[in-house]
Amino acid sequence: MKKSDTGLKKRISEPVKRVDGPLKIKGEAKFVDDYIFDNVLHAVTVRSEKPRAKIKSIKIPPLPSGYFIVDKNDVPGKNRVKMILDDMPFFAEDVVNYIGEPILLVVGPDLEKVYEIASRVKIEYEDLPPILSIEEALTSDKPPIYGVDNLFGDYYFEKGALDSCFKKADLIIRDEYRTGYQEHIYLEPQGMMGVYENGRVTAYGSMQCPYYVKNALVEALGWPEDKVRVVATTTGGGFGGKEEYPSLIAGHVALAAIKTKKPVKLIFDRKEDIEVTTKRHPSLIKFRTALDDNHNIMGMDVDIILDGGAYAGLSTVVLQRAMFAATGVYRIPNVRVRGRVVATNKVPSGAFRGFGAPQAFFAIEMHMHHLAQKLGVDPLEFKLKHALKKGDYTSTGGLIRSEVKLKEMVELIDSMSRYRDKYREFKKEREKLKGIGVSLFFHGCGFTGKGEEIIKGKVKLRKRRDGKVEILVANVDMGQGPLTTLRKIVSHTLDIPLDDVIYENPDTDRVPDSGPTVASRTVVIVGGLLERAARELREKWNEAPELEVSRVYKHPEYIRWDQERMEGDAYPEYSWGANVVEVEVDPVTYEVEVKGIWAVYDIGVAIDERIIKGQIEGGIVQGLAYALMEKMEMKNGKILHNTLTDYIIPTSKDFPKIESCLVENPYKYGPFGAKCAGELPFVGAAPAVCAAIQHALGIPVKKIPVTPEDIMDLEEKESED
Repeated sequence: MKKSDTGLKKRISEPVKRVDGPLKIKGEAKFVDDYIFDNVLHAVTVRSEKPRAKIKSIKIPPLPSGYFIVDKNDVPGKNRVKMILDDMPFFAEDVVNYIGEPILLVVGPDLEKVYEIASRVKIEYEDLPPILSIEEALTSDKPPIYGVDNLFGDYYFEKGALDSCFKKADLIIRDEYRTGYQEHIYLEPQGMMGVYENGRVTAYGSMQCPYYVKNALVEALGWPEDKVRVVATTTGGGFGGKEEYPSLIAGHVALAAIKTKKPVKLIFDRKEDIEVTTKRHPSLIKFRTALDDNHNIMGMDVDIILDGGAYAGLSTVVLQRAMFAATGVYRIPNVRVRGRVVATNKVPSGAFRGFGAPQAFFAIEMHMHHLAQKLGVDPLEFKLKHALKKGDYTSTGGLIRSEVKLKEMVELIDSMSRYRDKYREFKKEREKLKGIGVSLFFHGCGFTGKGEEIIKGKVKLRKRRDGKVEILVANVDMGQGPLTTLRKIVSHTLDIPLDDVIYENPDTDRVPDSGPTVASRTVVIVGGLLERAARELREKWNEAPELEVSRVYKHPEYIRWDQERMEGDAYPEYSWGANVVEVEVDPVTYEVEVKGIWAVYDIGVAIDERIIKGQIEGGIVQGLAYALMEKMEMKNGKILHNTLTDYIIPTSKDFPKIESCLVENPYKYGPFGAKCAGELPFVGAAPAVCAAIQHALGIPVKKIPVTPEDIMDLEEKESED
């Protein structure tokens, strides 16, 4: 344990080496549906068929012996899922607010019979007028779904003197951008199992946040914390979709297990999962921008409205991250940002990779592109002219303390893609509809404002008598790689073999609350705590055969944040990115073929380059699909694209090889200099490909997804104008 820190940093980013000999692959992962208990019962959810209605009556068919109904009357504590506003019921009470809202469970030993009983439950409704769009939510005279103003959140911040700069402006440009729903399509659908034994309840399931689930169960049951246990099974993908939603179905299986005194399993099929689980928030984002006669942006007024669906969930914090990204990577001296999230009678919106930033960055990047075209200047040079640098202040007045390497990243991506040359060449070569687009973006690491200090994430390291070290954290591996990266951080710090570091799926009986597996925080926040804990353990190593050390997160002392005014350092640090996408648009079918993808990122120091490469490629493909093909529409509150036949996701053949590289820029407080990486690759893909389409067509792209039909409409409108 005498390696120098310099030597450790040189080795940390190397991928884990394979052992000599043939690679052996074993299917040993145990997902929630693989858990076997004696006398297990199956649950099926009976759901609302109305977007908004009063429940007048519920008629239950005769139940065979061993079959049960579980509903609102079986909730001994609070019939609300604990989150932020605590407005979503575990089971509907007198009113339903979206198609798919849970009303009751049918539970029994034979799954086919349970489905048959559920199909015979008859519910009589009295229809209420639904609110089905952002516009209706803001202007309708229909009774509000939430509060008196139908807003889950309404926030505002300002920097500088915006009104006076608009009076002095040489040019004022207005723009409006929209984004649609996106479905997570994790490989493993939502699933939970509840077990009641010896006066305690245990929820096993596919989740990102074990302590979210535990806290929700404690409140629903009204029980002491030591009577509730949550075990995260191997999680087959999440992307945010298993952040808040598992708390709802964990409550269902726990209540059912307590009532039946038997283990209860609830596993969604794909259609149900698509229809009823949370989605990415649709958005409407408006800009009013003032420029002087030298093409400098003097001020920017931004209005962000998100569609939160029927219940608040995490919408207010999704909105805040969107607001903090509203002016992008740009230095805007005078700023006003208002953000609202409305209630509608549609499936609740929730966490999704990027958490509000993808909507905001699509809008600001396309707006900057549009401003440049209006001024007759090169979009990339216009963006670089306004780009933030060290010593500048963000839209919330936070100081940029670290080096910003955007210019270096742009030069690198230009040499990789020949962006500048192609941008000029494609303008001249009009027989083919070729285009190339660029995006610049960041992602704030960890929770916003004082979020991390409110959570006070705690980690433990336990040295065992056999010399192995166990990582005790609540964070989940859902495919993003912490089972490797967190173990590498500990093994390198202690200078012990990777195989001597143990990290198992979290069990709240064994691990402290290190916070949820969200917000790109697992490596930079939790990994940083583990590195510091490992340094302490290294110093104490010879004191005893068994040792335990722990660490609790504290922000760097320089962080200042006023939540009431939304002023100060919104994040402790930022990761940065640049994307270039080249396209060719078919002039007959209007299909978009992506011909090239290039990406450069500053994530500090990569803990494992192979994992980061997977994050980059997966994030970009998911972001391109968000922009081009993942279309989800609703009619009268019902999702029309509810199967993988109708909701189109990308395959490996839809996009070309991605060329990417990293620019090293260590973060002082990150483990071995690491910053956040998981969400960043998603954020810049949509604006880059849409800028390329706009370049190819010469027509503004202001809405995603942009399908061939949408492009045809754009062409027709342009020709009419």
